[in-house]
Amino acid sequence: MFEAHFQTFEEPEGGVALTARLSALREELARRKLTGFVVPRADQQQNEYVAASEERLAWLTGFTGSAGLAIVLSKEAALFVDGRYTLQAAKQVDRKAWQVEPLVEPPPEHWLTRHLAAGDRLGFDPWLHTSAAAERLAAACTKAGAELVAVDGNPVDTIWHERPAPPLGAVSVHGAQFSGEIEAEKLKRIRLEINKLGVDALVLSDSHAVAWAFNIRGADVSHTPLPLSYALVPKEGRPLVFIDHRKLSNSTRDHLEQSADVEEPAALTPKLTELARRGASIALDSATAADALSRLISGAGGKPVRGNDPVGLLKAVKNITEIEGTRTAHQRDAVALTRFLAWIDHEAPSGALTEIDTVEALETFRRQTGALKDVSFPTIAGTGPNGAIVHYRVTRKSNRRIAPGDLLLIDSGAQYQDGTTDVTRTIAIGQPTDEMRDRFTRVLRGHIAIARAIFPDGTTGAQLDTLARQYLWQAGIDFEHGTGHGVGSYLSVHEGPARISKLGTTPLKRGMILSNEPGYYKTDAYGIRIENLELVIGTDIAGAEKPVNAFETLTLAPIDRRLIEVSMLSAGELAWLNDYHARVARTVRPHLDDNATKLWLDEATAALK
Repeated sequence: MFEAHFQTFEEPEGGVALTARLSALREELARRKLTGFVVPRADQQQNEYVAASEERLAWLTGFTGSAGLAIVLSKEAALFVDGRYTLQAAKQVDRKAWQVEPLVEPPPEHWLTRHLAAGDRLGFDPWLHTSAAAERLAAACTKAGAELVAVDGNPVDTIWHERPAPPLGAVSVHGAQFSGEIEAEKLKRIRLEINKLGVDALVLSDSHAVAWAFNIRGADVSHTPLPLSYALVPKEGRPLVFIDHRKLSNSTRDHLEQSADVEEPAALTPKLTELARRGASIALDSATAADALSRLISGAGGKPVRGNDPVGLLKAVKNITEIEGTRTAHQRDAVALTRFLAWIDHEAPSGALTEIDTVEALETFRRQTGALKDVSFPTIAGTGPNGAIVHYRVTRKSNRRIAPGDLLLIDSGAQYQDGTTDVTRTIAIGQPTDEMRDRFTRVLRGHIAIARAIFPDGTTGAQLDTLARQYLWQAGIDFEHGTGHGVGSYLSVHEGPARISKLGTTPLKRGMILSNEPGYYKTDAYGIRIENLELVIGTDIAGAEKPVNAFETLTLAPIDRRLIEVSMLSAGELAWLNDYHARVARTVRPHLDDNATKLWLDEATAALK
């Protein structure tokens, strides 16, 4: 019925091909006199979504998650994944060939110290690891009496004979009507930060930072309009942008050349070397700059200064134009979501729909807005036990029919030129159990606690995270992911540096956009998550002794009333929910042209008592 556009549902390769690849890698390592090799899920800039040519971890192991790392030794091999991917990894990799281990606690270095022997040589590609990551690997090797060896030329690439070519997505100008600030003004602000750092130049190793600073967007990776590129911004003089010229039309080149010199990517190494030879101190982003850049600068006599990329914080605080654009994008998205939710309620009880049907339908409703550029990440549509896999991706093999009694978890988002969206709804198919209603209501109460939070300026995401978990904790349960992440403006749906999580140390500033997405997952049974995007705004409180902030909810979509145990809600929580639903109806209803959908919306947003 629906035609899929941005997503495919093919099963990753497995079996004999992967076993042969692991053997071939071990032969290549032996040829290079290496005992082992580290394969991160990364490109040169630590992007979340990477080009097909950079999917080394998936090609080697079969694991397709967005975060992970493999270590191959001559006799053993391990894949390290975080809590989101434990179930997925166990299903995707050959457990006879690979151990599946935690990525965070304990970290891979812990495994290394137990499995490396004195005299071993562990290889790594310095272009695919940050300096901090390389230092952790080096310390683990030292502890085991082994040596960490920076390789010249990745051994995986040597054996990957059909490796795709690097991407050449066309670059476009992100006009002032969307960006709200011209490049000259952004560069002034960046230079103020360079002066504060006391360095001679700043390397923008994060393509998101380059895209933001020079008001460009691209098409090099899935789901994020990213132009893979670097920039070098000196304390004085013209910046340099390093980007494959084949991606640039005459007009985009003219746009870039108004504020920077444009060079091919291969020019980055000689330009940095030239600067470093003069003894320059050069700032590098700890989170995205490859260890190879630090080595290059140090080797040429310069001083690499590692720290937070100041552009990350500048980019995270949205200006008035970006905020208004995001509000407009969410209103547009709300109409598509409402049409989709009404469709699901009408069609799913028949038992004929599958997870893939829902993914294709939702994308179609968004496409019908006429403004969809891409989905902002592959839609997570998990019914029944698949919903308990936090970052589940449906394939033709895993595709499950939606049955009465299921909970259907749909986590999706859209890329529009004026804003990026991300929303999760959990839908009852038929009659939910009392346990489902209890768990859903606890998740909802945590969600409302974040949405209603009032907090002093300077509060971090870690300080708010507990609010989302408190009602789950009271039942002895929790969820194994952060409560919220930053979101870009027609950029990455997962944007730093701010987040709401146990590890969220960046103070939340007015103009930041973050997700609010507590959840609960019962393995092999069901998953629950409720996600809206929130804008940090100022708020007035009588007698307040310091500036106080709050959240404005941007996402507008009904929350399934059938899953709410009203008796568990406080009067304040119930008032928030009813006010929210009234706002959804007020905003969306005028844009619906179908009476059946209007009637569905009226019922889905009716006040609860």
